[in-house]
Amino acid sequence: MIRPQLSADGRAVRLPIAGRMAPLLDELALAYAEVPDAVGRLLAAHAASVLALDFATCSDDAIDYGRAMRAAESDGTREALLDEMPSAVLLDDLLGPDEAITLAGRITRLAGRIRHRATPEGTTRP
Repeated sequence: MIRPQLSADGRAVRLPIAGRMAPLLDELALAYAEVPDAVGRLLAAHAASVLALDFATCSDDAIDYGRAMRAAESDGTREALLDEMPSAVLLDDLLGPDEAITLAGRITRLAGRIRHRATPEGTTRP
């Protein structure tokens, strides 16, 4: 379950998931150790698609269709990598209605604290 908390500076609500990344990185390392050529090619393909998407996103000359195609390519290579790691499904929380309402309430309360401390200029008071 996601446990929302205030960021260290108190200016944002943090939804920590870093602890869930460890098994994913472990599986990626194990997959690479088992079949370095295949996983290496997947990583290289994903890196290339991410760079192409980044370029298309930042380019003044890129058209929306091109950006959408680059985003789809990036999603595809990411999915191919995630298929190599069964624990990737553990990253997504599936919340029932009661859990979702509870999480929304916690986030709202934390955000309310931040807003309550905010000055008219939009900065937060210490």
